[in-house]
Order: sequence, then structure tokens, then C-alpha cells
Amino acid sequence: MVRVPAAPSRHRVAVWRELRRVGALSMGQGAWAVPNVPVFADGVARVIELAGRGEGEVVVLDAAGRSEADAARLEALFTAERQEEWAEFLADCGKFDAEIDKEIDKAKFTMAELEEEEQSLERLRRWHRELKARDLFGASAAGEAEQQLKHCVDRLADYTERVFQALHQM
Repeated sequence: MVRVPAAPSRHRVAVWRELRRVGALSMGQGAWAVPNVPVFADGVARVIELAGRGEGEVVVLDAAGRSEADAARLEALFTAERQEEWAEFLADCGKFDAEIDKEIDKAKFTMAELEEEEQSLERLRRWHRELKARDLFGASAAGEAEQQLKHCVDRLADYTERVFQALHQM
């Protein structure tokens, strides 16, 4: 349960961003849920710190569904959030793939471009690790995301080879 004064808004925004970053599920009216596992502990601690800076408060409660159906519903909501994140990740993998295609089509085989693409792939790798750690219940898109990340790695390896071939022909 999170409560942060409306003004200045930067504190509420910082808390909201941190909750979204760690993968918390909004339950409405300042109530957020995360499974009680270590992967979320640092994020919860950071939310408490950020709320405190804004003269807000956080009350952390352990909760469980009153029935199997309640627990299953919470798991389904949490998994749906991860599914949306995986879909966004897959879209970014597609953008990476299209960017490699564009550079190959333009024959832009420079070290500067290679470094940019390496940074993009590293961002995808970090994002994948973070999502995988938060996806406790196994959203269906996780397997496809793993395959797409491998595809991106392969695409960068091919592009790297083309860059080095072009540089050695000069």
C-alpha cells in the first residue's frame, strides 16, 4: 500500500516508475502486488525509500488469496502483465532485426555502426534477464522471446562478420 502526497509530483512519479520497473501489479488506489520472492526485494526497498523522500508512506503486507481461485486469479493477472512485457520485448527484437537489415541494405559496415548495434543487443540481453527473473509463472511468450534473442545474437554475429570483411577490403 503506497501513499505519497500529490505535490510535488516528482516523488509520486518516481515511486510509480520504480513499481512499474520492478514489475509490480497495480491493484488500484495505491495498492500494488508482487510475489514474495527475493527478486522483488530490492525494488520494494527502493519504493519505500522513494516514498519516504516524498514524505509518503508504504505499508508492506503479506497477502494470499482466500481460496485457490483467488490465488489463481492473482497469478493470472501477474502472468498477463509479464505477457505484455514479453510482447514489447519481441517488438523491440523485431526493430533490432529491421535495423540490421537496413544497415546491410545500405552497406553501412562501419565500426561506429557495429558498436551501436552491439549496445542495442546488450540492452535487449539486460531486458531479457530482468523479464525472465520476474516471470515467475512462465508467460507463454517467454519461449518465443528466448528464440528471438538468439536470432538477434545471430544477426549481430553475421553483421559483425560483414563489417570486418568490409574493413579488411579497404
